[in-house]
Amino acid sequence: MTGKAVTDAQNELKPGVPMSVALLGTGPMGAPIARNILAAGVPLTLWNRTADKARAVGGGQVAGTPAEAAAGVVLTVLPDLPQVAGLLPGEDGLLAGWKAAGIEDPVLVIHGTVSPVAVARFAEECRSRYGVTVVDAPLSGGTIGAEEGRLSTMAGGPRDTVRRLLPLFELYSSTVVWFGEAGAGSTVKACNQIVVSATVTALAEAMAVATATGLDLGKVQSILAGGLANSEVLRQKGQRWIDGDFEGGGSAKNQLKDLNFIAEIAKDSGLKLPLSASVRGAFELMVDAGDGDLDHTGIYRTVLGQSA
Repeated sequence: MTGKAVTDAQNELKPGVPMSVALLGTGPMGAPIARNILAAGVPLTLWNRTADKARAVGGGQVAGTPAEAAAGVVLTVLPDLPQVAGLLPGEDGLLAGWKAAGIEDPVLVIHGTVSPVAVARFAEECRSRYGVTVVDAPLSGGTIGAEEGRLSTMAGGPRDTVRRLLPLFELYSSTVVWFGEAGAGSTVKACNQIVVSATVTALAEAMAVATATGLDLGKVQSILAGGLANSEVLRQKGQRWIDGDFEGGGSAKNQLKDLNFIAEIAKDSGLKLPLSASVRGAFELMVDAGDGDLDHTGIYRTVLGQSA
């Protein structure tokens, strides 16, 4: 399955989906999410710093500024919280746009992976100063999950707000779970990233051993896939190790960002996480070597000593 076809058929609109929706950030994750929303017939406004990427979605209305994209529900699919916060101020910002459009009590959804501590603080500030409700709703499933509409969405924020957003989230998610107030979703994402980063690194080490000993990586992967070593990471990412192609995808620098958030949570919780600390060190080496923009599976290069 390569994603859902974009259609403007309004009679296919899923009941309960908000009618005023915008998506800001049409990168590798945002673009397929937008296409799935449009496929359901939902009117969607798009904005991206590089407008051509928004136009490449192939549907919706492309806005020139965040202010022009201000809608009752604004989905952001951006790397980190500073990029989201930067959308608010100024005459071209969301706050000005919401005011000009007469939108009261707008909802700002943060789909990126951010610090749980920082997003909880941000949500409180947005509510108390601007009357904006923030939902932190990080995603898991990667670009393939986004294309296939089967992401896992872990939500934090007011429960009634998340309940209202559920029909929208379900257009691109197969699993949506509310965990508590703002910050809870990002904490769950940190738990998810502990597993993902460790699995990616473990598989990269296995592929490095196979390579160093002259084994056929495809055959090795077929054995892994047939037993307890199978995983979604192997299914989605296995070909990268076979082809040696680590361009695009989920970057190593973003993986390191996530691991830094995990270290922050561990410190605040009084926990020692030896595996996460080790994986974090490996990704620090990868990023320091100049491979930060590669897919995180490129940690294989670091293990083999092939970093740029």
